[in-house]
Amino acid sequence: FKPQELSNAVWAFSKAEESQPHLFQKVADYILALDNLRVFNAQACSNILWAFAKTEESQPHLFQKVTDHILALDNLRVFNAQACSNILWAFATANIIHPHLFETVAAHVDEHINLETLDQESLKILYWAYEEAEKSLKKKNGVNLEKTP
Repeated sequence: FKPQELSNAVWAFSKAEESQPHLFQKVADYILALDNLRVFNAQACSNILWAFAKTEESQPHLFQKVTDHILALDNLRVFNAQACSNILWAFATANIIHPHLFETVAAHVDEHINLETLDQESLKILYWAYEEAEKSLKKKNGVNLEKTP
């Protein structure tokens, strides 16, 4: 299978809100069995993660493999604003918080993406994902999120 075909398939089912757990499991198993994800471009990575998060198909090993792939890249120049926001949205939605990935994407966005020209939807998604990640990390670390008077 080609990465675009895999990403298009899971994206289409999740966009149509069609539950296909068997298909998603097969796609996850296929990707996890690959030696590496060199042939997966930014859009394929973001669409796959987005689809799994949207359908609530819990696949932490798949998310980790994609994280490892992204972090192993020399740079993220091929990741546009939409890919970055989709990836972080997927992680936050799946409640899989990977601080190093979030930091790496934040540095890329800060250096290479002009937030003033970013569409409002992508900007809102980026902010929301970082807020969710912060809440999740605080909760994980036992920080009380309730404001005291």
